[in-house]
This record gives sequence, structure tokens and C-alpha cells, in this order.
Amino acid sequence: MLTCVIRYHIDPTKKAQFEQYARNWGQAIPRCGADLIGYYAPHEGSSTLAYGIYNLESLADYEAYRARLAADPLGRENYEFAMKEKFLLREDRTFLKLASAPHGPGATQ
Repeated sequence: MLTCVIRYHIDPTKKAQFEQYARNWGQAIPRCGADLIGYYAPHEGSSTLAYGIYNLESLADYEAYRARLAADPLGRENYEFAMKEKFLLREDRTFLKLASAPHGPGATQ
């Protein structure tokens, strides 16, 4: 299992646009095959950092998911919305694997 963490630098004056973008991904991402953990907008502290986090089984699954997302009507619309509104200043993707499992007292692998 891989977790994709997308770190966004957003225009702090366009937080509402980012939140709409996040709600749209909340519909499109699961439909296209990724396990969406969530999108997170700034609340306290930094006014420019936001995150999107989802799980996939492998990088091969990621490639197939990206193709489905690019073909999805809401996915395409959301990409166009971001380009038109210009609220995303930077976007960085990192793929992580869980290293702390199993969790809790007495947990074994």
C-alpha cells in the first residue's frame, strides 16, 4: 500500500476556491479508484499550505488511476477550474509507505 501526499501552496485569498476543488476531488477520486483519506485546507498557522491524501496499492495502480481521473468529466472540470482560478501556486507529490504498523500495545506483524 502506498500513500500519496500532495502538498499544495495556495493563494490565501482563494481558500474558498481550494475548498470547492477539494470537494470535487472528494467525488472524483474515489470513483476513479483511489482510497481518499481527505483534502485539508488551512485553518490555523500557515495560510498557504493545504494537503490531499489518498492510498493506492502500487505505482502501477496510480498510473491507471491517473488515466481514469483524466478521463473523468468532473476530474477534467476540476483541472480546468484550478487553471482558470489560479489558486494553486505549487503542488508537490510524495509517495510514502506505512512503516509504523501494526499500531498499539501488543500488536504484532
